[in-house]
Amino acid sequence: MVSALPLVKVDGMTNPLSRWILLLAPVLASCAATPATKESGMQVPDFVHGEVRVTEHRAGDDLLSAGLGLSGLAAAPAPFAQPSKPTAEELRRRAIQTSWKGIADLGPLGGYGSVYGAVPDVPGREYQAFAWIPGARSPHRVLLQVPDRFDRSHRCLVVTASSGSRGIYGAIALAGAWGLPRGCAVAYTDKGTGAGYFDLADDSGVALDGTRARRGTATLEFEPAAGAQHTGVAVKHAHSGDNPEADWGRHVLQAARFGLAMLDRAFPDQAPFTAQNTRIIATGLSNGGGAVLQAAGLDDDHLLAGVVSLEPNVNVPGQGRALYDYATEASLYLPCALLDSRFDATPLARTPKGEQPAAWAQRCHQLHERGLLGGDRISAQAADAYQRLHAHGWSDEAMATAASTTSFDVWRAVTAAYASAYMRRGPDDMPCGFHYAAMAADGAPGPAVPAVRAAWWADASGIPPGNGVGLYGGTDHSPDPGLPGALCLRALWDDTDASTQPLRDGVAATTVKPPRASLPLWVVHGAADGLLPTAFTSEAYMAWLRAKGGHPLYWKVPYAQHFDAFLALPGFGDKHVPLLPYGYAALDRMWAHLYEGAPWPALVPTPAAQPRGTGALTPAALDLPAPWTAGPG
Repeated sequence: MVSALPLVKVDGMTNPLSRWILLLAPVLASCAATPATKESGMQVPDFVHGEVRVTEHRAGDDLLSAGLGLSGLAAAPAPFAQPSKPTAEELRRRAIQTSWKGIADLGPLGGYGSVYGAVPDVPGREYQAFAWIPGARSPHRVLLQVPDRFDRSHRCLVVTASSGSRGIYGAIALAGAWGLPRGCAVAYTDKGTGAGYFDLADDSGVALDGTRARRGTATLEFEPAAGAQHTGVAVKHAHSGDNPEADWGRHVLQAARFGLAMLDRAFPDQAPFTAQNTRIIATGLSNGGGAVLQAAGLDDDHLLAGVVSLEPNVNVPGQGRALYDYATEASLYLPCALLDSRFDATPLARTPKGEQPAAWAQRCHQLHERGLLGGDRISAQAADAYQRLHAHGWSDEAMATAASTTSFDVWRAVTAAYASAYMRRGPDDMPCGFHYAAMAADGAPGPAVPAVRAAWWADASGIPPGNGVGLYGGTDHSPDPGLPGALCLRALWDDTDASTQPLRDGVAATTVKPPRASLPLWVVHGAADGLLPTAFTSEAYMAWLRAKGGHPLYWKVPYAQHFDAFLALPGFGDKHVPLLPYGYAALDRMWAHLYEGAPWPALVPTPAAQPRGTGALTPAALDLPAPWTAGPG
């Protein structure tokens, strides 16, 4: 769901694991651009307003890695010749690099490029535009990548949505890495999220090419209402007023239609490209995984030929639990619950010296003082917090892995942003007193550093804090300063007051609808996911679909968790396997079914994955099954 790594400091509080955050923080060509419009003769869907930017990517600037290759993607951030004024080409290269590093484990032990996956050179073209959902205040980006080696004999369009709140390339490590080398075109949407941050202090946002522009000088990815007296930073996901999550499925379907229209432009001799002659495979992970499941439920025109969803943030009506519900619960109770002795050997649940984090002990004490936990000692309070979470569906495995999410303060970042989105608030009236602002060197709000601001579109995750933007408010000066905000955000869910009803209505609007029973659909989720636990998401969705007569396939992969990028953390990666290879394997089998006639089975055994261990990842640890064939069975 989120793919953000938080800042080293939160309202002046230093995270003791900051050096690992900095180690893993997502870092994130020649390119000739030509605008295209309806007037120029290019076919443009009605939901696209303004130009379609067409760019060529060859000779050291390809579609999959912007010319960086696997080693370049894993290296330090791609530089800008002028840090305060990067070019569109430089921003694109770094945005691709950031998206790769935020999603995939590219570390020396992770096995990418040797055990699974590859980053070949894929020359081709890109078509990018702003698209609007009817009634929306802000656009979502749509982008089609067309490889020069597009397979005209197996016309294939992969459609995807960004993970977390990332920008337009936020699913390239899944959809692009699988589809482009195979000869598929790949259509992306940022689904109304992304890092087109608007700096209210200088009235600037992000133009279609990724460069910054002042309000009124260009069509911007996001701009809040004019006239606000705020001097902070406005973020599209939190502040657009659209509750974009409710429309994620529509964003995906628009991206698919945009992709077909741009394929007509790319190959006029092969046009028209339609869902009847071009198979459209939808895939995504985390929030992107939820988006493609939403799209499947809204696909009345049968655009989609198959769906592969990884670790989806899916809200099933009457089943499981909504993200906001369990995330606000985790934000309150997990810091204390993780002090239980059963988590003493859990990576990131103790300080580097093996001690209990003092801030977490304060959480136990403060919750006890408010009558929210029993027990007179920390050990008893931690046991009570653990039991409360366990009774609400949290498994030991999910709690243990969630030590990473808790250590990195992800719960606070997610719940503050999502509350604002669900309640359709702007930058001046976020719930519970939260707000975003550029961060000065001392961690306090201050003017944006020009070079940092110029790189927001390429570097930021779409949910602050991070990249020089801080999350402020919701705190006090007590030993547990984050507790007031956590209590307030939880109260928005628990209250029955009319003033909080917009939040619950916003969450209800995100529920998924069932797809047609004949649609081949496969969900892949890590058994150890501590951010989007399977009990609340995929398992509820599977049971719901099967009760309605559907035949989805499901892999609950042992020892896989939510953030493949976290596997580079010392000690953490030892206990897990990456999830991406299972997504690639499911897509391979979807291809075999759609293009080679391999039968769609009623059940596929889940691979018997094993923890990577202290050494490099091996094929044996993944236990990937053999490819499907068109023959019997």
